[in-house]
Amino acid sequence: MAGAPVRRARRFDPERRNRILAAALAVIAEQGVSGSTHRAIARAADVPLGSLTYHFASLDELLTAAFTVHVDTVAPRFDERMRAAQDSGAVLDYLVEHLTGDLLDSARDLVLMVELYVAAARNPALRAVTQDWMGRSRRSLERHFDPVTARELDALVEGLVLHSALSTDPMDADQIRHALARFAR
Repeated sequence: MAGAPVRRARRFDPERRNRILAAALAVIAEQGVSGSTHRAIARAADVPLGSLTYHFASLDELLTAAFTVHVDTVAPRFDERMRAAQDSGAVLDYLVEHLTGDLLDSARDLVLMVELYVAAARNPALRAVTQDWMGRSRRSLERHFDPVTARELDALVEGLVLHSALSTDPMDADQIRHALARFAR
């Protein structure tokens, strides 16, 4: 009589999904969306490949969830800055700090932002993530500006970040302040 097959004990790992998402962001930051395969993410998360398909139906779903985590980390920082601003001078100061500090000072966050924008150009699910991020930014700006100005200012902020990040002659903080001051009166 043959013995019953030996079953491996199931590893209790309640943080596995979060570790996969963190690993996905790390892989995107290092290799870009195009280098973000199931295998690369599983290796970075130190989980079996099957764990990815257990938690996420597709690579697109995984990337969407990972970028959502990123937005959920970055957007509140901006909202905190706008909530703290008491007058137009403080709004301008906080906007400049947000651009030069929060967005441009973190190479990883900057790469993730650019990767999200590029991927969203082709992927409607990721476009929804960028749309959510823009909506959150606009609501934060609407604490101090009317909706039309908030939308225009949000677009200017994104453009300033991309120009500063990708230019061989980026704008300095004073130039950024001057551009923003036109809206923040």
